[in-house]
Amino acid sequence: MTDPIADFLTRIRNAIIAGHKVVEVPASNLKKDITKILFDKGYILSYKFIDDDLQGKIKIALKYHPKSKISAIKTIDRASRPGLRKYSGAAKLPRVLNGLGIAVISTSQGVMTDKEARKLNIGGEVLCYVY
Repeated sequence: MTDPIADFLTRIRNAIIAGHKVVEVPASNLKKDITKILFDKGYILSYKFIDDDLQGKIKIALKYHPKSKISAIKTIDRASRPGLRKYSGAAKLPRVLNGLGIAVISTSQGVMTDKEARKLNIGGEVLCYVY
């Protein structure tokens, strides 16, 4: 697998399209950080890290509207990829839907949202957009 982050996002996207309540993905430290951000910002219901084998797994409970069954995640897209990395300075961090969505940024101080990076005045690699 050449791009594990794209695989992580695609598994979440496919589970939403299929209407699944839970999705299971292989774990890594970067995926765990992205999962924590999605939970903190209210895009997923809950998550659980399972360390049963060498790599481990992440179980993610997806969040849907109780009556209309519409997912909290409308779009989840990869920004930077192995063939074309996208870096952004603190002054030019992307705004997703004029601040309604989030961009996940990998910085020298860890993985955070675009708003947190803007507040700390640091840039980094733009991993994905979520709204």
